Amino acid sequence: MNSDQRAQLIRKYDVPGPRYTSYPTVPYWKNEPLSNHDWLTTIRRNQQHFAKSEVSVYVHLPYCESLCTFCGCHKRITKNHSVEQPYIDAVIKEWKRYKTVGLQDSQIRELHFGGGTPTFFAADELVRLVNALLEDQKIDPSKVEMGFEAHPNNTSEEHLEKLFALGFRRLSLGVQDYNPIVQKAIHRIQPFSQVKKVHDLARKIGYNSISHDLVFGLPKQRLKDILFTVEKTLELRPDRISLYSYAHVPWVKGTGQRGFDDDDLPTGEVKRELYEQSKLRLLEAGYLEVGMDHFALKEDSLAQAFQSKNLHRNFMGYTTQNTPMLIGLGMSAISDSWFGFAQNKKSVEAYLDSVNKDQLPIFRGHLLSEEDLIIRQHILDLMCHFETELGVHDSFDFNMNVLLKLKEMVEDELVEVEGDVIRITEKGVPFVRNVCMIFDRSLQSTSKREGVFSRTI
Repeated sequence: MNSDQRAQLIRKYDVPGPRYTSYPTVPYWKNEPLSNHDWLTTIRRNQQHFAKSEVSVYVHLPYCESLCTFCGCHKRITKNHSVEQPYIDAVIKEWKRYKTVGLQDSQIRELHFGGGTPTFFAADELVRLVNALLEDQKIDPSKVEMGFEAHPNNTSEEHLEKLFALGFRRLSLGVQDYNPIVQKAIHRIQPFSQVKKVHDLARKIGYNSISHDLVFGLPKQRLKDILFTVEKTLELRPDRISLYSYAHVPWVKGTGQRGFDDDDLPTGEVKRELYEQSKLRLLEAGYLEVGMDHFALKEDSLAQAFQSKNLHRNFMGYTTQNTPMLIGLGMSAISDSWFGFAQNKKSVEAYLDSVNKDQLPIFRGHLLSEEDLIIRQHILDLMCHFETELGVHDSFDFNMNVLLKLKEMVEDELVEVEGDVIRITEKGVPFVRNVCMIFDRSLQSTSKREGVFSRTI
């Protein structure tokens, strides 16, 4: 494919679209408010259906000392560390509430701390939280995946050592870009030397799965900037590399403290070039492309799960642990029982108030219909394996509608259809979100995508 053909495809398919960490996607959830009773009913259905009591636990730790203006997460900016203790108290109380309403016998298979900045919290506060979550668990680090996101500027040796002692083996370092001009624009100043210091220290302690998060399409970012960042990253050779597309959604997060204008953002065609050239260098260095935006060394468990078609995707992103239940703890965290979604209240104050009243702090969600479940599986298979199979559970009308709408993508050689199997081609991998949108019934019910989703390219 020459550059003119690639540019034409980018112009054609660069439209607003979901990232599909869930189906239906959050803007199309139908249950607001969602009652505790309805949510707990889906948990009981999960336990009856899957006949195993395994759970992944995500803890949202929202505090940051400064605002990174590329970030789309729910966070609270403060330098006041007195907020740590009451927040950890509330998360522990929320988990104990779940244990009293149906999860008392559940075995944690995955534990992940995200944010915000988890390492905003003192190491001893995180230890207190982990001990409370795992007080009745039998943890074998070879079978339970435990990891946390870390800001290189405030992750200490004490953080790394104490969490390692509790069973943590995965570490995700937020890098973004090493160019000082780009860092200034996004209000995230951190030199390579600091990232290397934390990375090397984690290796010395024994962490065996270290990930670096890079972002392409940032303001003021040029091709030489992202390639320089990739080369510096390869010097450290992390086990996994996330190469995320910058999601420009100012209608959601506002424009406060930005060091850039919209004119500083690369166009869709330039942005795609940033990704393609970075991808090429990673593949040359021995990494395998895993799902969307992720790369892993071939011996890493994520790469192995992709190759064996055991890869899973949820609100935490791609994972090797396909547990039937995900419980999100903390402000704004999202839970998934497969049959339903529930999101916690999005302000710290509202979250604390609900938990301290012995209530589950959920405020909205979605109870999945049988059609939702079928479409969800198709989208999950496309996102994880780049293929799906139309089956007996799909209606004739649904199949025909999908095949008809895929016709143009087939002609563009992004998708191939073989019998009932729909497979995304190598050429089509950058457009996986567009392929999923063909299956998305909720998205097709409205044309309002601008001001809701970031662009697919």
